[in-house]
Amino acid sequence: MKRSTRWLLALCGLGLGVLGAQAQATRPAAQARANGSGGPAAAATPVEARWQDSLDAFALADEAQAPPPGGVLFVGSSSIRLWSGLEAQFAGETIVKRGFGGSRMFDCAAYLERLVLPYKPRLVIVYAGDNDLAEGRTPQQVLASFSSFVEGVRRALPDTRIAFLSIKPSPLRSALMPQVVETNALVADYSRHTPNLDYIDIYSKMLDELGRPRAELFLPDALHLNTQGYALWRTVIADHLRAPAPPR
Repeated sequence: MKRSTRWLLALCGLGLGVLGAQAQATRPAAQARANGSGGPAAAATPVEARWQDSLDAFALADEAQAPPPGGVLFVGSSSIRLWSGLEAQFAGETIVKRGFGGSRMFDCAAYLERLVLPYKPRLVIVYAGDNDLAEGRTPQQVLASFSSFVEGVRRALPDTRIAFLSIKPSPLRSALMPQVVETNALVADYSRHTPNLDYIDIYSKMLDELGRPRAELFLPDALHLNTQGYALWRTVIADHLRAPAPPR
């Protein structure tokens, strides 16, 4: 009887050890996804409740009138969502706006199957990373999320160009400017060494002669752009759209 009890305890211990090993093996992958380095597999992740309404609204708009393929897709956070009249800002271009307020670069990568792939754009312009830094993520983590976004688009749409719109210098977040500068530099360097990837600098154009954020470009909340701020963005982006694409 005692021998049977010892065998039973041994088998239970073995089972618990296997379960513990399995949990340990899956923990790094889960942590990598949380840090934005889990790759486009995050596309299968269930939608967070706070983004569900936005993603549902995009799907309903597509059902009502699907944008034609080959356009210019704007993806990102509230700076894209709040851009009033964006769809008519660039003559001769089919513009699709898919900004959802408060989103991070990590979210753009996680939901690219809903945000990017259905539209088969010739160009995706991404503005995100601002909120990542505000929540405490590092410039390296933002770059990892952007790289995941780029790789996911590449696999499904290899001919689509991607442009990163540099993180803006917001007066409200002036304490984060060192991290913003570092993130922009990391992404600019990554873009120089990655085919079909561009970096659009709006950061430097939003600084005054003393290197401070130009307050006249922002709403009273000192975070979001006003009409003058968006006019500047439009000019910079229009110059990019007119420039011939470099050879592949």
